[in-house]
Amino acid sequence: MNTANKTKLLMKIVIGAAWIDGIIHQEERDYLKKMATETDLINDPEIKSLLSEVKPISINQCYEWLELYLGKNHGTKDYQKLLESISGLVYSDGDIDVEEAKLLHYLQDLNPQNQTSQSIFKSLLGSVRKMYSQAVNN
Repeated sequence: MNTANKTKLLMKIVIGAAWIDGIIHQEERDYLKKMATETDLINDPEIKSLLSEVKPISINQCYEWLELYLGKNHGTKDYQKLLESISGLVYSDGDIDVEEAKLLHYLQDLNPQNQTSQSIFKSLLGSVRKMYSQAVNN
C-alpha cells in the first residue's frame, strides 16, 4: 500500500474510532478536522463524506480498517503512527468511553515490540495449520 493510501486509511480509522462510543464530541470533531488538514485530506471526497457525520461508522468497520492498515506483519512505524493518532483522538475530549478503552487495549496487544517468541511461534503454527488444511481439502 502506498503512503497516500495508508494515510487516507489511517484517517478513516481515526474517524471510525471517533464513532466508537456512538457520538462524535466537539473536541473529537476539532481533532479530526486538524488531522485531515495536516494530512491534506480535508478536501478528499470520501473523507469529507465521513467527516460530515451523515452516516455513523460501525465498530466492525473501524476494526476492519485497522486490520487492513496494519496487515499481518506490521512494523513499529505504522503501529506507532496508528497508536499516536487514535490516542490523540481518544484523549481529546477528556473522557475515555468503554469502547475507546477496549480499542486502546486491542492496539496495545498488537504492538510489534511486545511479540514474544511464544506469540511468533503460535502465529507460525497457525499458518502451517492453515496451509495443511488447505492441502488436505484440495
